[in-house]
Amino acid sequence: MKNILHIGFIFFAVAACFVSCAEENKSGRTDTKTSGYIAFAADESFSPVIDEEVQVFEATRPDAHLTAVYTNELDAINRLMNDSDSIWLAFAARDFKEKEREYLKKTNRIPISFPIAYDGLALIVNNSNPDSMISVKDVKRIFSGEATKWKDVFPGSRMGDIEVVFDNPKSSTVHWVVDSLLGGKPINSPNIQAVKTSEEVIKCVENTPNAIGVVGSNWLNDKRDTTNITYKKNVTVMSISNADKPEFNSSYQPYQAYIQMGLYPLYRTVWALLNDPRHGLPWGFAHFVVSPIGQKIILKSALLPYRGDIQIIDMNIHDEDE
Repeated sequence: MKNILHIGFIFFAVAACFVSCAEENKSGRTDTKTSGYIAFAADESFSPVIDEEVQVFEATRPDAHLTAVYTNELDAINRLMNDSDSIWLAFAARDFKEKEREYLKKTNRIPISFPIAYDGLALIVNNSNPDSMISVKDVKRIFSGEATKWKDVFPGSRMGDIEVVFDNPKSSTVHWVVDSLLGGKPINSPNIQAVKTSEEVIKCVENTPNAIGVVGSNWLNDKRDTTNITYKKNVTVMSISNADKPEFNSSYQPYQAYIQMGLYPLYRTVWALLNDPRHGLPWGFAHFVVSPIGQKIILKSALLPYRGDIQIIDMNIHDEDE
């Protein structure tokens, strides 16, 4: 009887192997967690940090080859949902919606998601703008169209009309402002333009004195400064306050420490969305991003890692000449 059961178990295991191999041959995939060729989709606003993750992953796994397809958030998730023959991983600023999970389950696919980082959304203005502190209340007034001129926010300002600049109409930045800042109401600023990329937002603000732009903070990180306390000099990063009247001691820029302490109000969660039934290279790369090494890369890129023991230390620095 034991021999019969043993033979039966071996037959079942061999049959399962044949089924698995047949599915692999049908899909044409040969990748593993550390090898092969795959493409994945990502919201363009996260491209600086994702590029660094890919670079280190491929350097430590020479048989792995990843191609990042940068697009807006809507198209990235749509490709993950509908392009099941080539895209099994996406990075976005939201989790799967329940209806998306149900759809994937009905098509015999398994949706897996987990957060990887927090990203502070930065408001940037031209260096000629003398006003660099603003309240969340006034930010809402600008995006809702209630405040259309800089003097509506800062009495006495001579900057003229407020020109709002976003990266893309379908980007995660626009979705976050609508859903999280305006409570689902549309952006109604009369002077609004959507360019194509975060880099173009920065260039537009740099060249437009009356503009205000919205970008992920990892686009503003000065790579020469490994402490992440220096922003690029071609634009001004605004300090934002939860108080109706912003003051120096209650206004904050999107530094990692201020996000962790809950002081910076405009931040979003970055998610890895998986639809990889084989648990191959997309699975391996996504889990690398939340590994200790991957989280250190996120920390270095000016985002706040989702995992990790981060301690904030207060330091008083005095000039040697004092």
